[in-house]
Amino acid sequence: MAKIGLTISIDVTKIDKTRLFKGKKGVYMDLTTFIDTKNPDQYEQHGFISQSSSKEEREQGIKTPILGNCKVFFDSTASQSSETPVEGPNDPIPSGDDSEDIPF
Repeated sequence: MAKIGLTISIDVTKIDKTRLFKGKKGVYMDLTTFIDTKNPDQYEQHGFISQSSSKEEREQGIKTPILGNCKVFFDSTASQSSETPVEGPNDPIPSGDDSEDIPF
């Protein structure tokens, strides 16, 4: 099974509260992210997070604000022969034997 570990940071002050919705077990927010594991940006981030938009909004060119960024700290797909950590300062990196403890 392919495993990718991400650290995610968002600015909660940018959340559009009108996009929050009530579910059976709480209040939810749909998010969208695009991740490029091979090409980090100038800040060593691999992707961004924004609130999700509807198909109609996307067709109209309406974009939701970027809430934050994500960084890959572990990528088992980087090498087919073994799980390969993506190095970064202060990032927790699972060791080979501990990777079975990852809950997904």
